[in-house]
Amino acid sequence: MILQLKKTISQADREAVRAKLLLLGFKATEVHTQAGIYWVVVGKKSVDLRQLGHLPGIADIHQVSDDYQLVSRKWKVNRTIVDLGDGITVGEGTLSIMAGPCSIESESQAQQTIDHLKAQGVRIMRGGVFKPRSSPYAFRGLGIEGLRMWHALAKKAGIKIVSEVMQVSQIADMHDYVDIFQVGARNSQNFNLLDELGKVDKAVMIKRGISGTVEELLYSAEYVFAAGNEKIIVCERGIRTYERASRNTMDINAIPLLKEKTHLPVVADPSHGIGIREFVEPIALAAIMAGADGLIFETHQKPEEAYSDGQQTLNFAESEALVQKARKTYALRESF
Repeated sequence: MILQLKKTISQADREAVRAKLLLLGFKATEVHTQAGIYWVVVGKKSVDLRQLGHLPGIADIHQVSDDYQLVSRKWKVNRTIVDLGDGITVGEGTLSIMAGPCSIESESQAQQTIDHLKAQGVRIMRGGVFKPRSSPYAFRGLGIEGLRMWHALAKKAGIKIVSEVMQVSQIADMHDYVDIFQVGARNSQNFNLLDELGKVDKAVMIKRGISGTVEELLYSAEYVFAAGNEKIIVCERGIRTYERASRNTMDINAIPLLKEKTHLPVVADPSHGIGIREFVEPIALAAIMAGADGLIFETHQKPEEAYSDGQQTLNFAESEALVQKARKTYALRESF
């Protein structure tokens, strides 16, 4: 159960509500976010809401059967739309496209990508400056200096930045230079990191774990919300299965399931989802038809020269074609 408290609730009314919950056998955890004050209430499976609804200071009450209560679709009438500023949003009602290289490699590469995206009307650029790599000898990113350089170029072009944060100590350094903190598949259940990202007033995109379930992804999102941040996006990026023909198995099923289970925006990553360049486009279009609110994919001027993930990265001509087809596919979906 979720209690929404009025922002003007007095301390006396707050204590009266808490006392009533204890009397009924419930325990409440208070959550303050950018949008409001919530009490997540656990205990009995059901209660006569009339015993609580009349109490002063309560704005609304929601019965939620899911254990991941705050991100559940069951209590929120309107879906969450994450506002990045400057008229750029992620969520229902628009198709958000995020594209860019796996890794930011140089100033010229970043500028070329920005010019390409701007020409396509794409206003969110992805790129890694801290790269979790399977091999310790592979390129692991330009670090915070690379992020500052990239941010200066992107800001001048009016483009927002999404980049991966790998550990708690990086959050403060990255904060002023990113618009969306990305939690990668390997950190999807790094609960210390999720807790700390719940304390910042920046959007957070959580990718599904390498072998994670849909439910586990939603629990990860719950950690961020419960720590105080409602600006959350969840991302289906494929999971590891016994299939070896592709890098991962893109779980298209997860997209409508997530749309049913959560009010949060759902984005698809076809680049990691299949890991094979020539199949990124059809997987992306399938994800849109399945209900995705956006795409995040990799593009590079010369994928064969990319420092990382070149095999799944589109060149600029392929990226342009995908953007055009994605928008047409979204328009077709919305016409049904």
